[in-house]
Amino acid sequence: MSLTLVVGTKRWSSWSLRAWMALAATGAPFRQVRIELRQPDTKAKILELSPSGKVPLLDDDGIKVWDTLAICEYLAERFPEAGLWPKDREARALARSVSAEMHAGFVPLRSVCPMDVVEDQRLAEIPDDVKADVARIDAIWTECRDRFGQGGPYLFGAFTNADAMYAPVVTRFRTYNLPVGPVSDAYCDTIMAHPAMQAWIMEAGAAG
Repeated sequence: MSLTLVVGTKRWSSWSLRAWMALAATGAPFRQVRIELRQPDTKAKILELSPSGKVPLLDDDGIKVWDTLAICEYLAERFPEAGLWPKDREARALARSVSAEMHAGFVPLRSVCPMDVVEDQRLAEIPDDVKADVARIDAIWTECRDRFGQGGPYLFGAFTNADAMYAPVVTRFRTYNLPVGPVSDAYCDTIMAHPAMQAWIMEAGAAG
């Protein structure tokens, strides 16, 4: 088995972080290839490896998977023992739904508060559409924890793809000091303490 994950600059690449967290949760060894973003040759370098021209890309012995949610689904099938989706059907339906909502939504939050795991950029004023996104995410996290979080500190107890999908949001909340309720605040602490997140942030800082 030979797994390679192509990622972008760790300081900024939120979609790469999602795939990184999911792959790390499988426990499988993998190689990473990092492509620096925001460079004149970034697009060309990515296109050499990924047909979409975007990161991340997972290469599993020649099987190429791009788009983060597709990678998460592939890893759940490839490593069923990792439990990347909850076993309970109702919980699994909710986990997939909130993951897809993250994948497709929250444009104001993404636009105003791009991921930057190195800087502290407290906002002087939070725009109303960003407040609405934060409130919706706070509600999602609280519902998941209240309904299915009894078995551990993550959204569905144990770590799942849903946690991978929201991990970059946690960094945004911390970077921009966005206020959330106590359940979500504790959840942010959990994600920030995750070993894969710590490794990612350490490498991002080391890269300058």
